[in-house]
Amino acid sequence: MKLSQRCAPGDTTAVADNQRAGAFFGSICTWISRGEALRHFATFSGKTQSQHHIKPLHWYVACRLVLEGGFRPEEITPRPPFKIRKTKGGFEISHNRDAGKGGERTILGGLKTKNVDVVVTKNGIGPVMAVSCKGAIGAYRNLTNRMEEAVGDCTNLHITYPAMVFGYMFVMRANQGIGESVELEPSETTPGRVLQPNDIAIAPDGHPVPSIVRFHAALRELTERRGIRNDVSRYEAVALGLVESNRRRPGDVLEEFPPSDSPLRLERFFEALFRHYDERYVFSAPDLKSLTRRIEWSPISPAFTDARRASSRSPILDYEPRIGPAE
Repeated sequence: MKLSQRCAPGDTTAVADNQRAGAFFGSICTWISRGEALRHFATFSGKTQSQHHIKPLHWYVACRLVLEGGFRPEEITPRPPFKIRKTKGGFEISHNRDAGKGGERTILGGLKTKNVDVVVTKNGIGPVMAVSCKGAIGAYRNLTNRMEEAVGDCTNLHITYPAMVFGYMFVMRANQGIGESVELEPSETTPGRVLQPNDIAIAPDGHPVPSIVRFHAALRELTERRGIRNDVSRYEAVALGLVESNRRRPGDVLEEFPPSDSPLRLERFFEALFRHYDERYVFSAPDLKSLTRRIEWSPISPAFTDARRASSRSPILDYEPRIGPAE
């Protein structure tokens, strides 16, 4: 298999080959699992300026907004590879690789325009939801700069679209020091990159280093924006994920941090996005409900029935799709 060839969903052998080589999946939104996206992030060895290390996470978010969120694929940028069909039994959704598209959407901010990673746009309303995905592989002394960037982007877009639900997902490699003196070693999954002291996120005792703890505390102050008249510098939802890189299994999310009671846990991110969306665009605006209501997919949709087959090449979902009652 050539490295430039795009991997099919669930083709774990091909995905692993590409990951070991540090190759990029492609430029078109693909249906992949969170595990595949994060393994790519944890093992990517190219230049991060290209954003190729984080693009698969964009696709995971976009696809999840369709399957779990109930948004139409054509409303989302990048466009997920799905087709929907209205039947007597409801809306059926199927995986269609050729329907996927890449790119970002430019949103008009109060201070400047901004390209945002994943955007949901409703016809006649404008952008109703946006998700910014950021990733750091090291150089954690720059986390202060990341905070300034996050505050600026959120404020800029909420000035123009105060009702828009804005999420911020930040993943970072959980590079762990070795030995009592934080002795360093190259990552087995990213040969050629030698960890420096400033690249360490997890101390030898298994606890996050102080800079990571401070970053978590700062991000907590940026989340849980409740209403459109609240602080425009807060996001509706923020998630922080530490991804295994040079220990255990690359791509696994560190379960010990953030703490179990933290609002920044990855498993709480999408729930918060959907809750705020429904409050603002569905319950508070009943006259627009026919346009803004999120779809429930038919349980006999090919996207779900195909995924149940033993030979299926569809990714394993780490969430429950928004499936309506059986007829």
